[in-house]
Amino acid sequence: MSPSKVEEDKKRGYIVAVGGAEDKMGPAEILRRFVEVSGGKAARIAIIPTASRLADTGKRYEKLFKGIGVEEARTIPFAERADGSRDEWLRMLDAASGVFFTGGSQLRISTILGGTPAAKAVRRMNARGVAVGGTSAGAAVLSEHMIASGDEGATPKIGMATLAPGFGLTNRVIIDQHFRQRDRLGRLLTALAYNPFAVGVGLDEDTAAFINPDRVVEVVGTGAITVVDASALGHSSVASEDRGKPICLTNIRVHVLTHGATYNLETREATPPTAEE
Repeated sequence: MSPSKVEEDKKRGYIVAVGGAEDKMGPAEILRRFVEVSGGKAARIAIIPTASRLADTGKRYEKLFKGIGVEEARTIPFAERADGSRDEWLRMLDAASGVFFTGGSQLRISTILGGTPAAKAVRRMNARGVAVGGTSAGAAVLSEHMIASGDEGATPKIGMATLAPGFGLTNRVIIDQHFRQRDRLGRLLTALAYNPFAVGVGLDEDTAAFINPDRVVEVVGTGAITVVDASALGHSSVASEDRGKPICLTNIRVHVLTHGATYNLETREATPPTAEE
Protein backbone atom coordinates (compact mmCIF):
# COMPACT_ATOMS: atom_id res chain seq x y z
CA MET A 1 0.00 0.00 0.00
CA SER A 2 1.39 3.43 -0.98
CA PRO A 3 2.08 6.09 1.70
CA SER A 4 -0.66 8.31 0.25
CA LYS A 5 -3.13 5.44 0.53
CA VAL A 6 -2.13 4.87 4.15
CA GLU A 7 -2.69 8.56 4.96
CA GLU A 8 -6.05 8.50 3.17
CA ASP A 9 -7.17 5.50 5.22
CA LYS A 10 -6.21 7.28 8.44
CA LYS A 11 -8.36 10.34 7.69
CA ARG A 12 -11.64 9.76 9.49
CA GLY A 13 -14.86 11.37 8.32
CA TYR A 14 -16.85 13.88 10.33
CA ILE A 15 -18.99 12.68 13.23
CA VAL A 16 -22.06 14.91 13.46
CA ALA A 17 -24.29 14.83 16.55
CA VAL A 18 -27.48 16.91 16.41
CA GLY A 19 -29.49 17.71 19.53
CA GLY A 20 -32.84 17.08 17.85
CA ALA A 21 -35.55 19.37 16.46
CA GLU A 22 -33.12 20.76 13.90
CA ASP A 23 -34.49 23.47 11.61
CA LYS A 24 -36.06 21.90 8.54
CA MET A 25 -38.31 24.64 7.16
CA GLY A 26 -35.96 27.65 7.32
CA PRO A 27 -32.26 27.92 6.42
CA ALA A 28 -31.70 24.31 7.60
CA GLU A 29 -28.11 25.29 8.44
CA ILE A 30 -27.24 22.06 10.24
CA LEU A 31 -28.48 19.78 7.45
CA ARG A 32 -26.77 21.96 4.85
CA ARG A 33 -23.50 21.76 6.76
CA PHE A 34 -23.89 17.97 6.98
CA VAL A 35 -24.31 17.86 3.20
CA GLU A 36 -21.18 20.02 2.84
CA VAL A 37 -18.99 17.64 4.89
CA SER A 38 -20.53 14.67 3.01
CA GLY A 39 -19.40 15.88 -0.40
CA GLY A 40 -21.55 18.90 -1.22
CA LYS A 41 -23.99 18.80 -4.10
CA ALA A 42 -22.49 15.49 -5.27
CA ALA A 43 -23.17 13.88 -1.88
CA ARG A 44 -24.96 10.54 -1.69
CA ILE A 45 -26.81 10.44 1.63
CA ALA A 46 -27.94 7.15 3.17
CA ILE A 47 -30.79 7.78 5.62
CA ILE A 48 -31.32 5.21 8.38
CA PRO A 49 -34.70 5.73 10.15
CA THR A 50 -34.40 2.68 12.42
CA ALA A 51 -34.91 4.73 15.60
CA SER A 52 -38.34 5.87 14.48
CA ARG A 53 -41.60 3.91 14.43
CA LEU A 54 -43.12 6.34 11.93
CA ALA A 55 -43.31 4.91 8.42
CA ASP A 56 -42.65 8.22 6.65
CA THR A 57 -39.55 9.35 8.58
CA GLY A 58 -37.08 8.23 5.94
CA LYS A 59 -39.06 9.76 3.09
CA ARG A 60 -39.30 13.09 4.93
CA TYR A 61 -35.52 13.26 5.25
CA GLU A 62 -35.09 12.21 1.61
CA LYS A 63 -37.22 15.21 0.65
CA LEU A 64 -35.26 17.51 2.95
CA PHE A 65 -31.86 16.50 1.60
CA LYS A 66 -33.03 16.60 -2.00
CA GLY A 67 -34.49 20.05 -1.34
CA ILE A 68 -30.99 21.16 -0.31
CA GLY A 69 -29.84 19.91 -3.70
CA VAL A 70 -27.88 16.71 -3.08
CA GLU A 71 -27.36 14.31 -5.94
CA GLU A 72 -28.87 11.36 -4.10
CA ALA A 73 -30.67 10.70 -0.80
CA ARG A 74 -31.98 7.18 -0.18
CA THR A 75 -33.61 5.53 2.82
CA ILE A 76 -32.31 2.16 4.01
CA PRO A 77 -35.19 0.95 6.21
CA PHE A 78 -33.44 -1.45 8.60
CA ALA A 79 -36.32 -2.64 10.79
CA GLU A 80 -35.13 -5.99 12.18
CA ARG A 81 -31.77 -7.61 12.83
CA ALA A 82 -31.85 -9.73 9.67
CA ASP A 83 -31.99 -6.51 7.63
CA GLY A 84 -28.50 -5.62 8.86
CA SER A 85 -27.11 -8.48 6.78
CA ARG A 86 -29.00 -7.85 3.53
CA ASP A 87 -26.44 -7.68 0.73
CA GLU A 88 -28.44 -5.22 -1.38
CA TRP A 89 -28.84 -2.76 1.47
CA LEU A 90 -25.20 -3.14 2.49
CA ARG A 91 -24.17 -2.22 -1.05
CA MET A 92 -26.44 0.85 -0.90
CA LEU A 93 -24.86 1.82 2.41
CA ASP A 94 -21.31 1.35 1.17
CA ALA A 95 -21.96 3.64 -1.81
CA ALA A 96 -22.92 6.58 0.43
CA SER A 97 -20.71 9.60 1.10
CA GLY A 98 -22.77 10.49 4.18
CA VAL A 99 -24.86 8.41 6.60
CA PHE A 100 -27.61 10.03 8.67
CA PHE A 101 -29.55 8.41 11.54
CA THR A 102 -32.94 9.92 12.37
CA GLY A 103 -34.44 10.43 15.82
CA GLY A 104 -36.68 8.13 17.83
CA SER A 105 -35.30 5.60 20.31
CA GLN A 106 -31.56 4.97 20.50
CA LEU A 107 -32.24 1.50 21.91
CA ARG A 108 -34.09 0.61 18.71
CA ILE A 109 -30.95 1.45 16.75
CA SER A 110 -28.55 -0.38 19.07
CA THR A 111 -30.68 -3.50 19.51
CA ILE A 112 -31.63 -3.81 15.83
CA LEU A 113 -28.27 -2.93 14.28
CA GLY A 114 -25.67 -3.41 17.02
CA GLY A 115 -23.13 -6.05 15.98
CA THR A 116 -24.60 -6.51 12.49
CA PRO A 117 -22.64 -6.15 9.23
CA ALA A 118 -24.44 -2.83 8.74
CA ALA A 119 -23.10 -1.40 12.01
CA LYS A 120 -19.60 -2.64 11.22
CA ALA A 121 -19.87 -1.07 7.76
CA VAL A 122 -20.79 2.32 9.24
CA ARG A 123 -17.68 2.24 11.46
CA ARG A 124 -15.45 1.26 8.54
CA MET A 125 -16.96 3.96 6.35
CA ASN A 126 -16.39 6.67 8.93
CA ALA A 127 -12.82 5.48 9.43
CA ARG A 128 -12.13 5.89 5.71
CA GLY A 129 -13.62 9.37 5.46
CA VAL A 130 -17.41 9.09 5.20
CA ALA A 131 -19.39 11.55 7.33
CA VAL A 132 -21.75 9.89 9.82
CA GLY A 133 -24.34 11.89 11.70
CA GLY A 134 -27.60 11.61 13.55
CA THR A 135 -30.23 13.66 15.29
CA SER A 136 -31.60 13.07 18.80
CA ALA A 137 -31.50 9.26 19.28
CA GLY A 138 -29.38 9.12 16.13
CA ALA A 139 -26.82 11.35 17.87
CA ALA A 140 -26.77 9.38 21.15
CA VAL A 141 -25.87 6.12 19.41
CA LEU A 142 -22.75 7.46 17.66
CA SER A 143 -20.40 7.19 20.63
CA GLU A 144 -19.01 4.10 22.33
CA HIS A 145 -20.81 4.83 25.61
CA MET A 146 -24.47 5.68 24.94
CA ILE A 147 -26.97 7.15 27.38
CA ALA A 148 -29.89 4.78 26.88
CA SER A 149 -32.27 6.43 29.31
CA GLY A 150 -32.39 8.56 32.45
CA ASP A 151 -34.23 11.07 34.60
CA GLU A 152 -34.54 14.84 34.36
CA GLY A 153 -32.93 17.25 36.79
CA ALA A 154 -29.76 19.27 37.30
CA THR A 155 -28.34 17.27 40.23
CA PRO A 156 -26.55 13.98 39.44
CA LYS A 157 -27.94 11.01 41.37
CA ILE A 158 -27.12 7.33 41.63
CA GLY A 159 -29.06 5.48 38.95
CA MET A 160 -30.08 8.66 37.13
CA ALA A 161 -28.50 7.52 33.85
CA THR A 162 -28.51 4.11 32.21
CA LEU A 163 -25.65 3.43 29.81
CA ALA A 164 -25.49 0.95 26.94
CA PRO A 165 -23.00 0.28 24.13
CA GLY A 166 -23.35 2.59 21.16
CA PHE A 167 -21.87 2.30 17.67
CA GLY A 168 -18.40 3.25 18.88
CA LEU A 169 -17.45 5.79 16.22
CA THR A 170 -15.67 7.63 19.03
CA ASN A 171 -14.87 6.94 22.67
CA ARG A 172 -13.98 10.57 23.32
CA VAL A 173 -17.48 11.80 24.16
CA ILE A 174 -20.73 10.86 25.84
CA ILE A 175 -23.60 12.58 24.06
CA ASP A 176 -26.92 13.78 25.45
CA GLN A 177 -29.58 15.50 23.36
CA HIS A 178 -32.56 17.88 23.87
CA PHE A 179 -30.25 19.00 26.64
CA ARG A 180 -31.57 22.20 28.20
CA GLN A 181 -35.08 21.67 26.87
CA ARG A 182 -35.37 18.47 28.93
CA ASP A 183 -33.14 19.44 31.88
CA ARG A 184 -30.56 16.69 31.36
CA LEU A 185 -27.46 18.09 33.07
CA GLY A 186 -27.85 15.69 36.01
CA ARG A 187 -27.95 12.55 33.89
CA LEU A 188 -24.92 13.66 31.83
CA LEU A 189 -22.98 14.32 35.04
CA THR A 190 -24.08 10.92 36.35
CA ALA A 191 -22.83 9.23 33.17
CA LEU A 192 -19.48 11.01 33.53
CA ALA A 193 -19.27 9.94 37.19
CA TYR A 194 -19.32 6.37 35.89
CA ASN A 195 -16.68 7.11 33.22
CA PRO A 196 -14.66 10.34 33.71
CA PHE A 197 -12.43 9.54 30.70
CA ALA A 198 -14.94 10.84 28.17
CA VAL A 199 -16.05 14.43 27.59
CA GLY A 200 -19.74 15.09 28.16
CA VAL A 201 -21.47 16.84 25.26
CA GLY A 202 -24.97 18.13 25.98
CA LEU A 203 -26.70 19.25 22.79
CA ASP A 204 -29.50 21.78 22.79
CA GLU A 205 -32.19 21.41 20.14
CA ASP A 206 -31.36 22.83 16.69
CA THR A 207 -27.69 22.66 17.65
CA ALA A 208 -25.01 20.26 16.44
CA ALA A 209 -21.49 19.17 17.27
CA PHE A 210 -19.44 18.63 14.12
CA ILE A 211 -16.44 16.57 15.22
CA ASN A 212 -13.84 16.98 12.50
CA PRO A 213 -11.05 14.52 11.60
CA ASP A 214 -8.69 16.37 13.96
CA ARG A 215 -11.07 15.73 16.90
CA VAL A 216 -12.13 19.35 17.16
CA VAL A 217 -15.81 19.99 17.90
CA GLU A 218 -17.36 22.78 15.83
CA VAL A 219 -20.68 24.20 17.09
CA VAL A 220 -23.43 24.86 14.52
CA GLY A 221 -26.98 26.00 15.30
CA THR A 222 -29.19 28.35 17.24
CA GLY A 223 -28.72 26.90 20.74
CA ALA A 224 -25.67 25.91 22.76
CA ILE A 225 -23.55 22.89 23.54
CA THR A 226 -22.67 22.23 27.17
CA VAL A 227 -19.25 20.59 27.37
CA VAL A 228 -18.41 18.86 30.66
CA ASP A 229 -14.78 17.93 31.26
CA ALA A 230 -14.32 15.53 34.18
CA SER A 231 -10.70 14.62 33.39
CA ALA A 232 -9.44 16.43 36.52
CA LEU A 233 -12.12 14.89 38.75
CA GLY A 234 -10.96 15.15 42.35
CA HIS A 235 -13.66 13.29 44.26
CA SER A 236 -16.67 11.18 43.33
CA SER A 237 -19.10 9.59 45.76
CA VAL A 238 -20.66 7.42 43.07
CA ALA A 239 -19.38 4.16 44.59
CA SER A 240 -20.53 4.89 48.12
CA GLU A 241 -24.07 6.26 47.82
CA ASP A 242 -27.39 4.43 47.63
CA ARG A 243 -29.63 4.55 44.58
CA GLY A 244 -31.40 7.88 44.20
CA LYS A 245 -28.93 9.77 46.37
CA PRO A 246 -27.06 12.86 45.05
CA ILE A 247 -23.51 12.34 43.82
CA CYS A 248 -20.70 14.58 45.09
CA LEU A 249 -18.28 15.55 42.28
CA THR A 250 -15.39 18.02 42.51
CA ASN A 251 -13.03 19.72 40.03
CA ILE A 252 -15.30 19.52 36.99
CA ARG A 253 -15.00 22.08 34.19
CA VAL A 254 -18.06 23.23 32.24
CA HIS A 255 -18.12 25.20 28.98
CA VAL A 256 -21.23 26.59 27.29
CA LEU A 257 -20.45 27.00 23.59
CA THR A 258 -22.52 28.69 20.90
CA HIS A 259 -22.46 28.80 17.10
CA GLY A 260 -18.92 29.16 15.81
CA ALA A 261 -17.19 28.09 19.03
CA THR A 262 -14.87 25.08 19.05
CA TYR A 263 -13.62 22.53 21.56
CA ASN A 264 -10.47 20.44 21.09
CA LEU A 265 -11.03 16.92 22.41
CA GLU A 266 -7.26 16.31 22.54
CA THR A 267 -6.18 19.40 24.47
CA ARG A 268 -9.54 19.95 26.27
CA GLU A 269 -9.42 23.64 25.24
CA ALA A 270 -12.50 25.69 24.31
CA THR A 271 -12.39 28.62 21.88
CA PRO A 272 -15.22 31.18 21.65
CA PRO A 273 -16.70 32.28 18.32
CA THR A 274 -14.77 34.87 16.34
CA ALA A 275 -16.20 38.35 15.89
CA GLU A 276 -17.32 37.42 12.36
CA GLU A 277 -19.52 34.55 13.57
